[in-house]
Amino acid sequence: MRGDAIDAASFSLVRLVSGAAVLTVLAALSRRGSRSSRGPRARGSWTSAAWLFAYAVPFSFAYRTLDAGAGALILFGAVQTTMLTVGLLGGERPLATQWLGLAVAVGGLVYLVLPGAGAPGLTGFALMATAGVAWGVYSLRGRGVRDPLGETAGNFARSVPMVAVVVAAFALRHAPRHDADGLALAVASGALASGVGYSIWYAALPGLQAVQAASVQLAVPVLAALGGVVFMAESLTPRLAVASLLILGGVALSLRRPVRAAEVNS
Repeated sequence: MRGDAIDAASFSLVRLVSGAAVLTVLAALSRRGSRSSRGPRARGSWTSAAWLFAYAVPFSFAYRTLDAGAGALILFGAVQTTMLTVGLLGGERPLATQWLGLAVAVGGLVYLVLPGAGAPGLTGFALMATAGVAWGVYSLRGRGVRDPLGETAGNFARSVPMVAVVVAAFALRHAPRHDADGLALAVASGALASGVGYSIWYAALPGLQAVQAASVQLAVPVLAALGGVVFMAESLTPRLAVASLLILGGVALSLRRPVRAAEVNS
């Protein structure tokens, strides 16, 4: 994110701790405001927490050697492959328009990041691919969740001791490093981008097929790039504009549902 502002292990820990803290507060407020809730809500599972850990830690370490373009291609390629494979093995049969939408969105992502992506090293590639597979599995596990907020809070909290072990092991060989900016960015990543964002994502998943969820994920690089234009005065280049239209158009195609004959005749 910015040079040596924070090491990968510390970033992972601060990210998940801050995410767990914010989600725990939000889940408590949700329970307090819910009149229908009489008992304790879901608190996640160790299995889902392990998949979250398997995404967050390799992701942080992979970006020590990968540039943004290569990292995005590897991560989202692994996510899409995982989610589509699991969906197909589970009996899902996407429509032709959904396949077309996914293909258009993937093409837009490649067009956006490939020209500026350097050739990835083997270690960075393996770590980011691992993160992508783990995130795909974690996402698919969320499709049957009834309480996205409580479940996500529990998963984040359970993942913290796992990451703490990594930080301890890292500290045996490397001195942890972080400055105020690095810590602030890690907290923002955990509390806002991860904590709040993941709970919204979990809430949306039950209504999506695997191919649709995989396609929607591809909107993330576009949102990040447009955020750079709005908040960091980056240039809105023709490449970004075309790629954004391709990706968002592909996502829209993948989310279209078939029109039944009864709906046409009504």
